Amino acid sequence: METQTVKTVFIGSDEDQDAWMRELRLADPELDLVTVEQINADAMDPQSVRYAITGRIRPKVLSIYPSLRAILSTWAGVEHLLSDPTVPGHIPIVRMVEPSLTQGMVEYVTCHVLNILLRTDQYPKTGWSHPQRVAPRFARDMTVGIMGVGVLGSACARSLVRLGFSVNGWSRTPKAIDDVRIYAGFDQLNDFARNSEIIVLLLPKTTMTVEVLNTRILSLLPRGAAVINVARGELINREALLDALDCGQLSRAILDVFSKEPLDDNHPYRLHPKVTVTPHLASVTDPRTAAPVIVENIRRFERGEPVAPLVDRERGY
Repeated sequence: METQTVKTVFIGSDEDQDAWMRELRLADPELDLVTVEQINADAMDPQSVRYAITGRIRPKVLSIYPSLRAILSTWAGVEHLLSDPTVPGHIPIVRMVEPSLTQGMVEYVTCHVLNILLRTDQYPKTGWSHPQRVAPRFARDMTVGIMGVGVLGSACARSLVRLGFSVNGWSRTPKAIDDVRIYAGFDQLNDFARNSEIIVLLLPKTTMTVEVLNTRILSLLPRGAAVINVARGELINREALLDALDCGQLSRAILDVFSKEPLDDNHPYRLHPKVTVTPHLASVTDPRTAAPVIVENIRRFERGEPVAPLVDRERGY
């Protein structure tokens, strides 16, 4: 009996598999789409698989598909794929960029920047008589520094500019964003830090960015600065952050991502009065808006057209 040809396999773990399968088939009813379980149950030939759609995966899962043309990530971050030696190194990987992912990040970052500006954490229910009640600051009085001005970072920068904030951006290479002052490369990181009252971390996790926010960089920030981390927990040196909070160098830290998730109940971040913890919810891929993006990228591969954003393995993102 001839084995059915399979073009695309969905490999889910944390993802809502039913939702993804439904939305992918709505985006393209002709898409030959199966799950790993279906391949195993129907004894399909793994060699027939041309594309893999995946978020978190178990090691060695992708190595059983020898004819893969591309891996399409449902996540914006891909370090889990790059660090897995069983993922074929010659296969193109496409990072996820989709409207809901971007919108969610913009809303999260904007919300917390405004909360820091307005000092909403400082007022109890009896705020009118609270001794710390002070004259308000305005967006024009504060500078936000965004570390990482790719798709998500540049969208956040534009949102904050529209609200009247002064915005700095820092990236590995020079960028151009209207009304945003760009600092490029590690030789300009010190000046970026000195001129940013709120740091928003939106960098990918690479060997160059692990603990990029350390004691030295934190000491360069204006006293009373704040940090928002929506990238990866490993970008911050934990002890340096806690020390900066304890001595008043930092006034707040908003943390949505951590080296180990979920965060333990007795973790120092949970117990610190100046730290706000959220459970990795700043930006989540929505299958309803992401499925058409994935389908279009598969079509572009099939037509031999350029696909973006392709992961640069040497850069790590």
